[in-house]
Amino acid sequence: MSDGMRGQPDDAKPASASAATPGPTDVHIGNRIRLRRTLMGLSQEKLGEALGLTFQQVQKYERGANRVSASRLHDIARVLDVPVGFFYDDMPGTTSRPVMQPASMQPVMGFAETQAQFGAPSPKSMAAGLDPADLALFARKDAVELVRAFYGIPDAAVRRKMLDLVRSMAG
Repeated sequence: MSDGMRGQPDDAKPASASAATPGPTDVHIGNRIRLRRTLMGLSQEKLGEALGLTFQQVQKYERGANRVSASRLHDIARVLDVPVGFFYDDMPGTTSRPVMQPASMQPVMGFAETQAQFGAPSPKSMAAGLDPADLALFARKDAVELVRAFYGIPDAAVRRKMLDLVRSMAG
């Protein structure tokens, strides 16, 4: 142990300004956690309770301020009912080629493929035609509430009229 760093291992490094800044992967994973939590109608407090965390810790994960460990990401995936790969879906700078299992050489099914197989809309099909900025709107609570309320209107003709009304108000 060096004299200047008592109580820290020799390989410990002092925190730098760049270490305090969230990395793009941490921010992306946090956004995906927020997206899934919001789509499920869970508050940060409820997700925290299910994970044994405070809502402040969930908030830090969602902002990318704190990195999510592999074991914690596994727990979050279990609570949010998605595979761990969901949090990496659509990450900038990644390729979309399927991961191959060495033994069988069959593609590993991810969240989108699993949902499509069982008839549920996949996040990719739901996001078809949306650019990333539009998709980010669904991370906002009011947007999700608006969509839920809209689809809660049983009459399709009334839904169309509501859509026309909102479009006319948006200008």
